[in-house]
Amino acid sequence: VQVTESGGGLVQPGGSLRLSCSVSGIIFSINAMDWHRQAPGKQREFVARIFSSGSTDYADSVKGRFTISRDNAKNTGYLQMNSLKPEDTAVYYCSSANFWGQGTQVTVSS
Repeated sequence: VQVTESGGGLVQPGGSLRLSCSVSGIIFSINAMDWHRQAPGKQREFVARIFSSGSTDYADSVKGRFTISRDNAKNTGYLQMNSLKPEDTAVYYCSSANFWGQGTQVTVSS
């Protein structure tokens, strides 16, 4: 099983990024997919989830700014992040069926 995140980088406050999560080795379409993040010196925290049905759930801190989505035909999930804040700086991890990626760094700074 491979879970691979991409799309991280450096962005100014107020900017946007779209993260991608490519999953192989499992039946992606029947599994939920999560995004978590871990900032320096802090515990990993939940960001968003998309269920196999397409229903979504978000942490309060990102509601209205982040959008999770999935393309089952491509075995890929996404996290669209808008109105980014410095406190969104973290390593972002994707997971599905309890398999995790290595993370992608997002830095929000002027």
